[in-house]
Amino acid sequence: MSQADDTAGNRRDFLYYATAGTGAVAVGAAVWPLVNQMNPSADVVALSSIRVDVSGIETGTQLTVKWLGKPVFIRRRSEEEIAEGRAVELSDLPDPIAQNANLTGDVIATDENRTLDEAGEWLIMMGVCTHLGCVPLGEAGDFDGWFCPCHGSHYDTAGRIRKGPAPTNLPVPVAAFLDETTLQLG
Repeated sequence: MSQADDTAGNRRDFLYYATAGTGAVAVGAAVWPLVNQMNPSADVVALSSIRVDVSGIETGTQLTVKWLGKPVFIRRRSEEEIAEGRAVELSDLPDPIAQNANLTGDVIATDENRTLDEAGEWLIMMGVCTHLGCVPLGEAGDFDGWFCPCHGSHYDTAGRIRKGPAPTNLPVPVAAFLDETTLQLG
């Protein structure tokens, strides 16, 4: 093998690797915007966790806030609502799962497993009907909880589905009290 053949091979190899490298960079530059557009927008990331002042919520009333583009019901339940929620037989529930993101696993849907505090005073739920996504009306329906006017789903005072086409209870999002008057969602 002569020196000319060896030099030609080195040039050919160099041109092959340079072309492949340039092609890989060009493909990466073309694909990156497509992949990056699937990331959440800055406004969604900024709202992934919000703090809510609950000091103005009186017993027996609720506050509705928007979180991640959806309504969240923050209800300070009265003694009557708590008693009514705790008196429900679990066998009467169409969805026996608590749907509480604060608890791990499939926990049963007792009133205690749906509320944020031991006393059962604070109930935080996503305000979207689990049937087709309408917003239920508070203090309405056959069970003194929420009623979805779109297709007639009835939820009780703990946000559990009791009657109608909704397949599951209203979900409880990740939430925690930072202090006595500040609730953090997310």
